[in-house]
Amino acid sequence: MTRPEPTSNTALYRAARDQLISAANDYDAARDTFRWPRPTGKFNWAVDWFDVIAHGNDRTALWIVEEDGSERKVTFREMSRRSDQVATWFANLGMRQGDRVLLMLGNQVELWEAMLAVAKLGAVIMPTTAALGPADLSDRIDRGTVRFVIANSADATKFAELDGDYTRIVVGDPVPSWHSYTDADAVQSTGPFKSATDVTDEFLVYFTSGTTSKPKMVRHNQTSYPVGHLSTLYWIGVRPGDVHLAISAPGWAKHAWSCFFAPWIAEATIFVYNYARFDAAALLGQLRRAGVNTFCAPPTVWRMLIQADLGERPAGLREILGAGEPLNPDVIAQVQKAWGLTIRDGFGQTETTLQVGNTPGQPVKPGSMGRPVPGVPVVLVDPITGELADEGEICLDLSADPVNLMTGYLDDPERNAAAMAGGYYHTGDVATRDADGYITYIGRTDDVFKSSDYKVSPFELESVLIEHPAVVEAAVVPQPDDTRLSVPKAYVALAAGWAPDDETARAILEYARDHLAPYLRVRRIEFTELPKTISGKIRRVELRQREQSAHAAGTPINTEFRYEELLRTTTPD
Repeated sequence: MTRPEPTSNTALYRAARDQLISAANDYDAARDTFRWPRPTGKFNWAVDWFDVIAHGNDRTALWIVEEDGSERKVTFREMSRRSDQVATWFANLGMRQGDRVLLMLGNQVELWEAMLAVAKLGAVIMPTTAALGPADLSDRIDRGTVRFVIANSADATKFAELDGDYTRIVVGDPVPSWHSYTDADAVQSTGPFKSATDVTDEFLVYFTSGTTSKPKMVRHNQTSYPVGHLSTLYWIGVRPGDVHLAISAPGWAKHAWSCFFAPWIAEATIFVYNYARFDAAALLGQLRRAGVNTFCAPPTVWRMLIQADLGERPAGLREILGAGEPLNPDVIAQVQKAWGLTIRDGFGQTETTLQVGNTPGQPVKPGSMGRPVPGVPVVLVDPITGELADEGEICLDLSADPVNLMTGYLDDPERNAAAMAGGYYHTGDVATRDADGYITYIGRTDDVFKSSDYKVSPFELESVLIEHPAVVEAAVVPQPDDTRLSVPKAYVALAAGWAPDDETARAILEYARDHLAPYLRVRRIEFTELPKTISGKIRRVELRQREQSAHAAGTPINTEFRYEELLRTTTPD
């Protein structure tokens, strides 16, 4: 059966993509000329884009390598036809347009097949991490009104006691009362599918990682992510025929960013290296063996890589990126020295695609996460006056109708109203902008604090602390103080070989003293494992609450080291 001809929506989409690729190293040209394609009527990315580029295409779409060296490659043509077959089977099980499907799989071929298949039917993908337990899954099934669950057999027991009127599909070994995914193998495909969704129809619902409260449910339609990720493609610098590797766990938005949409928008190969335990040498070996061209990793992975022997730059590597949390300048400098490539930072959220980034071929200013990417109307809004400023909350101007913005939080009108107040979408992140338009991250609005009437950015202090060889990770929070309002306290995770004692604390505090302004001096330090969300983000709110509770109770924290006691300084601060 022949594939449908590209629609006018497909042509608009391709033209916009090609324009960004042609201006990959010319930020000014891309900013001045790029206009979002705005599909009308029916549009379905899996049908109107993926199936079109997959027709007759025997280049590798997905390449998965396991820790034991075994691997599997799937071509674009094979992925298209297999997802048609799976979609047919899903439809036979009763999956219909608008049904919400909780998808809890790892980095395995079935994940990509199922995502495309669900999308082709016009059902709604709800990506979910396998790290969740029954209580969290129950919350998602209930609040998300889930109709289908797709999970590996190893996770099926998590659903054993969960009520709900939903169909269960298992990948792997058979499980009683679950439909086996392998049954799709015997189904005759009814594909190719036609675009069944309107541009405004729901496509994805993501749960945020919940750093401060119960996870929000973020809704995206058929354009906000599928079209919006043109901004992510531009930031990555991925091109047709590239091999792209992103270190990212399924279930979180970054996986869709860099392991689904952006590479396949570019017609590139998604390369996945599955490892149970991180091994820097093994990862570097895969970068070289696979000829990876574009590589994105979170700061934690970059820090681990520089602690190992980076060696010579992998021959195929052209673009390297960091995402998840801001990168420290020292990490960027060390990789630049070893490989001659600059790690380019970027900023976005589950609610959006890439908003701000250091884009290919442009100067990178130390500490800055770059400039607004083409088509994204980023402004800084003073949180007190509501006026535009060069320091303030990162916002999107809603009057520009940003394509790459969620449609809202599901069933949460109060949060929607707060997020969209005053004609802006509010990210909750604070930054500064210089005369060249470069934006430097300060922190979350609820992380920035005052000490002796000076504004303190935890990230600025953490960036210095992490330069010390003893520090693997650091989180700075305010410790209440009757004289200064608060003083900066650092919670630190130590590198191997460093003891959590007076000598180590003194060395770190002396380093911070010598590299920070006096008013930013870290005055308390405590060695501990940092509390994190299930997605790996540090829960500073938990540390702040610990400090506030101890102060309110008048209970000293005996596990901390104090600047004045360790350094015995007599110099007035």
